[in-house]
Amino acid sequence: MKLQVNNASTYCYTGGKAFDAARPTVVMIHGVLNDHSVWILQSRYLANHGWNVLALDLPGHCRSAGAPVTTVEEAADWVLALLDAAGVAKAALVGHSFGSLVALEAASRAPSRVSQLVLVGCAYPMQVSPALIESSLNDPIRALEMVNVFSRSTLAPPPSALGPGTWVFGASTALGKHVLASNPAVNLFHTGFVACDSYRNGEAAMELVTCPTLFVLGEVDQMTPPRAAKGLIARASNARVVMLPGGHHQMTETPEAMLKALVGFLDTKL
Repeated sequence: MKLQVNNASTYCYTGGKAFDAARPTVVMIHGVLNDHSVWILQSRYLANHGWNVLALDLPGHCRSAGAPVTTVEEAADWVLALLDAAGVAKAALVGHSFGSLVALEAASRAPSRVSQLVLVGCAYPMQVSPALIESSLNDPIRALEMVNVFSRSTLAPPPSALGPGTWVFGASTALGKHVLASNPAVNLFHTGFVACDSYRNGEAAMELVTCPTLFVLGEVDQMTPPRAAKGLIARASNARVVMLPGGHHQMTETPEAMLKALVGFLDTKL
């Protein structure tokens, strides 16, 4: 599905179902050097169980045109503009990593437009090491390899994780290279990392959120350790926390547990 957002063509994966304004809507926001495909299992399930799904490519990423956002605040305004473009008055927001900060900021800016908030692999502050920021700029492929190691609790999850023959680490590395190459004019890796590292409004934003919030955290996440979400959890007015037995990419490393947590939370509004 293509939408015009801020005069630029934006791609949203709908889970294989036509958009139906009569159904509730969930917007899924990816992290740095990812795209809509990281939500493939969750988005397809929700689309086949009563939800409109808008799993987006952020501006300047893969199938979406426009200038890439450079701050969390700018991305949050863009997400709200996407709701306008889709004709959606209210939606659930689901974000992973950088996308979790975007979802949080959007929910704080327009509380009446967000029915539920899901923060996956979230931390605040979302500090990125100077070495990774430097590598993402000057040696992005090396930085990508580092991130994919840090993001996994194991480099060899059981074949049943996403079906026989699936190589989670290799697939994630390939996706990162694909996203990086999709915009030769801008280093999406470095831009995204700087946006994460420079965001300073997390706790203040959490205090403005009025909807129920689900935190989905990986027990051995090295990129966004669960302890780094405690400040946000403490400030959430209606929080639920689910710990998954994996690392940072819960959608692909522990997909079924991630789906169970997401559906159990979202279905309370159906």
